[in-house]
Amino acid sequence: MTSILERSSLTADRRARELADLSGGTVVDLLVVGGGVTGVGVALDAASRGLSVALVEAHDLAFGTSRWSSKLVHGGLRYLAAGDLGLARESAAEREILMRRTAPHLVHPLPIVLPLTRDVPVASALLARAGLGLADLLRRGVRTPSAVLPPPRRLSAVETLGMVPGLREAGLRGGLLYWDGQLVDDARLVVTIARTAATFGARILTRLRVLAVRDENSNHDENSARGGSPPRRDGLAPGTGAGAGAGAGPLTVDVLDTLTGRQCRLRARAVVNATGVWAPGLAPQIRLRPSRGTHLVLPASAFGGTPTALSVPIPGERNRYALVLPQGDGRVYVGLTDVPTDEVTELPVPDHQEVTQLLNVVSEVLASPLDRADVLGVFAGLRPLLDGPDGRTADLSRRHTIDIGADRVITVVGGKLTTYRRMAQDAVDAAVAQANLDAGPCRTGRLPLVGAASRRDLASVPAPRRLVARYGTQAPAVLELARHDPRLLEPVAAGVDVTRAELVFAVRHEGALDEADLLDRRTRIGLVPADRAAALDAARDALAHRTVRTG
Repeated sequence: MTSILERSSLTADRRARELADLSGGTVVDLLVVGGGVTGVGVALDAASRGLSVALVEAHDLAFGTSRWSSKLVHGGLRYLAAGDLGLARESAAEREILMRRTAPHLVHPLPIVLPLTRDVPVASALLARAGLGLADLLRRGVRTPSAVLPPPRRLSAVETLGMVPGLREAGLRGGLLYWDGQLVDDARLVVTIARTAATFGARILTRLRVLAVRDENSNHDENSARGGSPPRRDGLAPGTGAGAGAGAGPLTVDVLDTLTGRQCRLRARAVVNATGVWAPGLAPQIRLRPSRGTHLVLPASAFGGTPTALSVPIPGERNRYALVLPQGDGRVYVGLTDVPTDEVTELPVPDHQEVTQLLNVVSEVLASPLDRADVLGVFAGLRPLLDGPDGRTADLSRRHTIDIGADRVITVVGGKLTTYRRMAQDAVDAAVAQANLDAGPCRTGRLPLVGAASRRDLASVPAPRRLVARYGTQAPAVLELARHDPRLLEPVAAGVDVTRAELVFAVRHEGALDEADLLDRRTRIGLVPADRAAALDAARDALAHRTVRTG
């Protein structure tokens, strides 16, 4: 019997074999377009229900928005402030699932302090405290124990400085302490979900760019099929109720293998478009208003090396905060902006004003203000926000929607990283109804991801804690790679915690095909350009270790 490690391994050999099978005429129940967190979530949900599944991604897993988040699995505090109790409760419920059932190795409790400075009026502090209390009621309502996420409390000025020594003491009245979930790495969550889907037989195929999706049985020409109907907020486009398309023949999906330049034709009974900000490319009826969210990467020493996060009110904004998020690796991320943009690019670039704003807002509460010399790197992602009546992108809903176009392509768009599992469930439900697929009930609410175990069992895994936090119960398999080559336990570069063994593991088991996959997504070395340059030779060495054939 093959092991979980073998069944979950994504390799170049497995990719080639599965692509040959699919392009040879095999029809799958569901084809997912997009390898971000929602796409891999759809693949896992469908495969675990017993459906045959293929996922195609034009680049790499977590290539787009999914790797540019704040890496928070949050309980919906901001949605409460906006009055969206339903979305806040959904976020709290999904946080509970990730932290306690499906990915406790990847998500850990994070203490966050909102410092009460002279710039925070007493009325605002009271309102924030009431919001934290309501969020705690949701926490209890979804049965997350206080041993995992303690209730919020008021801190004295002395206690606040004890938790965050780098704060400015003058004018500090105290702080509000609350807890939320933090991902060790958002891109790692995506890869882990994809590998879990692979254990159920899902074909995870990167470097496949979709050229066209055609309904061979449709009377519409391709252009009219692309038109579709505007999506309704209840999730289905007008005229596409449950069972629409049942009994129709498979859809044809033309793809380009960017590794070889060869075009292939795939066939599926249903297609889900989970391409985020690129969703209108397959579903022009979808109207998005993307916004750019920017983070800075700074040394932890600039904040006194504290493991406690900060939430700093943005002057002149209602219910918007800058976040200071320690990463446990000597780095701190500071974010998050919300800038409308019409430019949808593969690599969004922050502008000068965003960097300045974040530095200025956070510096207001620090004893030693930040400047640009402290910035080690910057990154930005695009939010796939559904167009709506609100004037600012910051006020647009973070809910998701499901749309079924005239060409039978099912599009899932909107939402947040925290609620990816619920988005995936809704998309698969729509596919099952539309194509009359024979599927079991959704299982992902209790399905552990690869490497998951109880916190007690994770504490006894015989491996360094840093590896357990990234690989869970598979951390010893990373160490095993170095049994015959101790050099693999060496860091990839000075000042970087990542070892050479982790890069080799990514090549042999996590679908990494080139240096960028290794440095920018399987690890986050690439967030600091100087570190990336120093680790490039190690990445090239790791790619030469592509010797294990699994699958």
